[in-house]
Amino acid sequence: MSSHTSSHKPRVAVVFGGRSSEHAISVLTAGAVLRAIDRDKYDVLPIGITSDGRWALTADDPERMAIADRRLPSVAELAESPEGGVVLPVDPTNREVVYTEPGTVPKALGEVDVVFPVLHGPYGEDGTLQGLLELSGVPYVGSGVLASAVGQDKDYMKRVFTSFGLPVGPYEVIRPREWENDPAAARKKIVDFAAEHGWPLFVKPARAGSSIGITKVDDLSGLDEAVEEARRHDPKILVEALLRGREIECGVLEFADGPRASVPAEIPPVSAHDFYDFEAKYIDSADGIVPAPLSAEETAKVQELAVAAFEAASCEGLVRADFFLQDNGEFVINEINTLPGFTPISMYPRMWQESGVSYPELIDRLLQAALQRSTGLR
Repeated sequence: MSSHTSSHKPRVAVVFGGRSSEHAISVLTAGAVLRAIDRDKYDVLPIGITSDGRWALTADDPERMAIADRRLPSVAELAESPEGGVVLPVDPTNREVVYTEPGTVPKALGEVDVVFPVLHGPYGEDGTLQGLLELSGVPYVGSGVLASAVGQDKDYMKRVFTSFGLPVGPYEVIRPREWENDPAAARKKIVDFAAEHGWPLFVKPARAGSSIGITKVDDLSGLDEAVEEARRHDPKILVEALLRGREIECGVLEFADGPRASVPAEIPPVSAHDFYDFEAKYIDSADGIVPAPLSAEETAKVQELAVAAFEAASCEGLVRADFFLQDNGEFVINEINTLPGFTPISMYPRMWQESGVSYPELIDRLLQAALQRSTGLR
């Protein structure tokens, strides 16, 4: 066990990559976080999770965690070895991380004081990793098991928001068995929804992020294909009505006295893309407007709703809340992200930058909040 003397710097395991379709985005985020962590204040241990789920020791080399020639990075390319694995003991009395390679003696990597999970999507942002860390007794940045799961599942997210009186847009859910057992009835459900709310519709996976697997459907002819595309990412799908209005985002960050909202941002319509899709978000880096050109009343309203959403889902640490400001002047909450895009050009850090919290300071605040939080029920 390492002796916790006054000179002991907290050891941060930055865990990134993962099994979701957002693997590469997570690697980009990790590179940015590793660049910005204050090394005088923290020791850092980068741990990458490969696309097939192996926990690998990776080089502390942010330069290799970037997009090069529109090519996305992966943990497999960064791993110290093709077979070695990192093991976090599921034992709250032991935070010693161990590295094993076939045919060699396991090597202790020392204790971890806090985990910064920068994983997006399933198997990372959805409560699964958070559950592992709770069992291991290791504090971590961001929301706990429930809030992470609610933040990943757009079906239950909307139900939670509705129950707290927060405004959500019209939607319909098609559960796995509905489509598998009676596709005609499921299709009729969607067609009836379109009859009530009009085309186009958005068909999306219930539990994916980064705009992956979403199709804008203009009429009946494109429906089956859109459903199959969404089901490639998640057997449960969501159908949403088109909300006409402006896309407004707001960051929430936990301070000692509770959550506070950042200045909001606006995502202008992206001309080259049909909507704010994966390419627009990450490869072409959409130009968000920070702060959003809103009236003082609109700004106050969206900040209030963002904090209310954070509280409704029992979030911790950080959240990006995404809204539509409809043509009638009303805000509708589209979704929350419990681990929003986190590179310096991402909207969440940009909104905080504009609110007076720099990127390195943001990371420090999140780590400090995690270190002060108890694990278990809180």
